[in-house]
Amino acid sequence: MEKCFSLDMPFWCFVRNTLLVSCAGLFPLLLLYVALTPGFGAHLLNNGPAFSRFLRQVVTNGLPVVFAVNYVSFFLYALSVARQPEGGVSARILLIDLPARVVLFVLLHGVIYFVSADWFGSFGGDHWQALRVVGPTLARSAFFENISGVYLYATLVSALPLYVAVIDRCLQTSDAQSEWLREPVSRLPGKFGPVLLALLLFGVFALALTGVAAAIMRLQPV
Repeated sequence: MEKCFSLDMPFWCFVRNTLLVSCAGLFPLLLLYVALTPGFGAHLLNNGPAFSRFLRQVVTNGLPVVFAVNYVSFFLYALSVARQPEGGVSARILLIDLPARVVLFVLLHGVIYFVSADWFGSFGGDHWQALRVVGPTLARSAFFENISGVYLYATLVSALPLYVAVIDRCLQTSDAQSEWLREPVSRLPGKFGPVLLALLLFGVFALALTGVAAAIMRLQPV
């Protein structure tokens, strides 16, 4: 992981690697989403404007969100490795990364929806309407019921290897800050402990995002 994302590499290399990982996670899930949505694929193929809007939505919303979330996570990892002796890593990165993912995911959706109302006339050109749909949209994303669910699970492609790498390296050190990881991993079966814990942590992120989205909906005036 540190070979692909290091503070020692040129900035453009870091950005390039993040973009490649983001695309690798995003586009296969987009194809899956289209395939699982009845009639959606045929609609896109037979309707040029619909396909253009779909592609624009992916390029202006999906890719920026996935890229930004991945970039922050990889940067936190690279920063932690650079600050630890002998290439270690602090378990605190997991406690920072999870809320950072939630905040970025929600804020970026809000900003992009708001701007899209101006640039593309989305949501009838109504800024308030654009912000109102953020909560309901994200509340269902964890269930893969809308395209934001694609963006959510596209970040799993980066989160899973990142979390596994952090957990593995923390378990190999005697750092007192890593103690809270050892007991849950020891309760999980065999060598799959770090992987299962990484999946569990991503599940926490998905649940937290759903909870924040639900809270946003409750706070909105009727």
